[in-house]
Amino acid sequence: MKHLLLCACLSLGLTTSARADLAVGAPAPGFTLTGDSGKPVSLADSKGKLVVLEWVNAGCPFVHKQYDSRNMQKLQRKYTAKGVVWLTIASSCEGSEGYFASPADAAAFKKSRHAAMTAVLLDPDGTVGHAYGAKTTPDMVVLAKDGTVAYEGAIDDKPSTDPADVPIAHNYVAAALDEIMAGKAVSVPQTRSYGCSVKYK
Repeated sequence: MKHLLLCACLSLGLTTSARADLAVGAPAPGFTLTGDSGKPVSLADSKGKLVVLEWVNAGCPFVHKQYDSRNMQKLQRKYTAKGVVWLTIASSCEGSEGYFASPADAAAFKKSRHAAMTAVLLDPDGTVGHAYGAKTTPDMVVLAKDGTVAYEGAIDDKPSTDPADVPIAHNYVAAALDEIMAGKAVSVPQTRSYGCSVKYK
């Protein structure tokens, strides 16, 4: 109970936020976190590559929408096959929904969802989540090859928990990656993220 109180966990209702604390074009904060393999994963390891950061809470219905529809897995497979590094970050604190107690828990989530991210990273203290201003799950950030923030915000333009909305949604992350790969500027570099509140400590 103590941990649950410390987390100050909010309801699963829709939370939206246009984060002003991480500017598009600014250098991405560096970090090193333990991955689902049990080994440390550093953002510096991905220098010179496109990187996607995805905040996750396995119990969040907005996350379920993306994973139950297999949309998130399709995106992960499509873009990691093109050399993109996809890092899924769990910033839920101990005792809260979405908390991974160990790398094995993170690996079990990845396996059960047939996911294809590069790694699931454990951020139970919320250090990286706060550094990036992540407030919802899912919450998405795309980093350009020069290590700057190219996109941040929602995964798409349909802020619902209904998987039926996925096929008709405009996916901001896919659009940003495709534009960058085509040598174009990201046409929509920032949107309002939506989903469950990140369950910070």
